[in-house]
Amino acid sequence: MMAKEEVNKIGILTVGLGGNNGVTLAAGFIANRDQLSWETEAERMEANWYGCITQVPPRGHHGGVGFKGRYPLGDAGRAAVGGWDIRPTRLGQALYDSRVLAYDLVRQVREEMDEMEIMPGVFDPSFVGETQHATATHILAEKDVETWRSKLERLRSDIRRFKLENNVDGHTTVIWSASVERPSEAEYSSADELLNAIDSNKNDDISPSILYAVASALEGCSFVNGGSQNTLSTALSELYEVSYRSSDSHVLAKFQPSREIAYLLGTDYKAGQTKFKTAAVEYIRALGLKPKVIASSNHLGNNDMLNLTSKATIKAKMRVKSNIFGPWEEDELDHQVRVMYTPYIGDEKRDIVEYTSQGFLGCPHTMLTYTRCMDSVLCVPLMIDSAVWCDYFARRGSSTSDAARATAYLFKVPEGGAKGVDPGFHKQMGVLEETLQRLEKGEEEVEHLNWNTIKEGIKQGVITAEQAEALRGLQ
Repeated sequence: MMAKEEVNKIGILTVGLGGNNGVTLAAGFIANRDQLSWETEAERMEANWYGCITQVPPRGHHGGVGFKGRYPLGDAGRAAVGGWDIRPTRLGQALYDSRVLAYDLVRQVREEMDEMEIMPGVFDPSFVGETQHATATHILAEKDVETWRSKLERLRSDIRRFKLENNVDGHTTVIWSASVERPSEAEYSSADELLNAIDSNKNDDISPSILYAVASALEGCSFVNGGSQNTLSTALSELYEVSYRSSDSHVLAKFQPSREIAYLLGTDYKAGQTKFKTAAVEYIRALGLKPKVIASSNHLGNNDMLNLTSKATIKAKMRVKSNIFGPWEEDELDHQVRVMYTPYIGDEKRDIVEYTSQGFLGCPHTMLTYTRCMDSVLCVPLMIDSAVWCDYFARRGSSTSDAARATAYLFKVPEGGAKGVDPGFHKQMGVLEETLQRLEKGEEEVEHLNWNTIKEGIKQGVITAEQAEALRGLQ
């Protein structure tokens, strides 16, 4: 048991607050804060943090399960919760409409949730499917935010006001939980280039998620890309380095950035099917078998899946779903993924995966799994944990690469400082544990290659931007 340490109030800002994840998060916060109880079809349920490994304690003779009490982690029940949405639907109504949680709980939190503020969101119709356009009425007015810079400054103002009005004295994390965007075609080799494009209002393909991420960095807040789009980049990673935000860059000086430690994490929360895939294939490989075919499908009918009926956005989702085993270099593995939009199913995702491998003397070995669970109930604990981890690592002064590698277990395709890590779920959990133990012992982390040196190498043509990202992943 670790010595008790005073932990400040953390902030959780959700992009897509009115979506199923956002309203489930808000309802969970209220239920646990007020210690509510409610009737379900099976039993009377008490408020709990099941699924949030930062909020549940170890149990059993050998421990395991959770980290509460082992390390000085933030209390999610004291967190400030807020965010943005492009739809004006009141949060209590949105929770009722989602049909995710039991009605007896919904009726208890609905009134308070209906009073919660929803900040207008940044909207660019070209980045989401056509199915999202008609309901996007709660957006920043064009006459007030005509440029990239004005949009960015509005988001920064929102973040500052949220922290002030909610007395947030701990770390704040901004989480992208809005609809998946199509891939952005904007490419920048440095943070200076990215900031200059925003400041000069260049007609570049800058996505809303990039603007939220930049605003977060400049305000000293972490940003988590819970979606599948290609938000994370070399330029954005540099912006999150304190060494850059403390530099004498003339472009940076125009933005008056915070120099507080913040982290850039992603990509795409590994909540259900993909998480088990990485554990199952890790198991198959540990047996010495040779995985040959993984055929998987999942279907549900929430708004996120509706958005994926667009060819542009499904491309982003399939990029991460099909690339989860990349670092293992299983070249002969045939990994097939299918996703289907089925409105009747709602948020209750169903997935089926068949794993076919070769065993001794080439004999076949086959496993079949079926999972059924509310998608938001799987995802929200990861949102909470990522915010709590960001606060913990910020208080410990951890490097961006250390924090990214330790939280790689949260994402389908770890990028940024975690790019190229072992995709095995248990291996990733081991890295988290090792990092926590090292930090609590006060041990110095292994010296990492200085980012400024890497950046200079890109400028001089010694290495490419892609090679630079690979180097960061090896740190």
